[in-house]
Amino acid sequence: MQDVRQIAEEIVGREGGFVNDPDDPGGATNFGVTIHTMRRLRLDLDRDGDVDVHDVRRLTRAQAVDIFVLHYFERPRIAELPAPLHATVFDMYVNAGGSAVKILQRLLNTMGQSVTVDGALGPQSIGAARAAYAAAPDHLVDAYGIARRNYYFRIADNRPASRKYARTRAGGKGGWIRRAEEFIAPRFHLTDAQFRERVAAWG
Repeated sequence: MQDVRQIAEEIVGREGGFVNDPDDPGGATNFGVTIHTMRRLRLDLDRDGDVDVHDVRRLTRAQAVDIFVLHYFERPRIAELPAPLHATVFDMYVNAGGSAVKILQRLLNTMGQSVTVDGALGPQSIGAARAAYAAAPDHLVDAYGIARRNYYFRIADNRPASRKYARTRAGGKGGWIRRAEEFIAPRFHLTDAQFRERVAAWG
């Protein structure tokens, strides 16, 4: 089983370097750390009295890993989930914040657990995740990954500007979908034909 820093390093690798895409609600981002996160953490790296794009550019890979481990894994209590869920929920938490937990909570409800969908991991959700994993150890991680994939599709369905993250210009699977499927067993990956059918309504 990977340790948390190895998982964080892989997340940084998926996120890449500095990006400032006007279609991304996250704003300026470096190694997956958004300007909003840096402002919340008061990371004024150039010490000029504010946190702006220049500070985002200055962020190092090692700083990003430290931020992710503390603020996106330990503090949200992902470490208390069943270990096989760590990598996928952690990755999604970096990508989507509390929505990562809401996806899990909704899934747990469909699996017969009763949890409040509030985006926060407390004793109720952690206990439900452990119970669901004990009942379906070969199912839960794939089910969460599929729910992630469906979450990305719903965003793109409702926000045309985000479709470029789910579908490439050539019509294939975009970064969001490939990212979700990294955590899904190959037998549950969409075929190219299935993917094209799913996004056909986007035009």
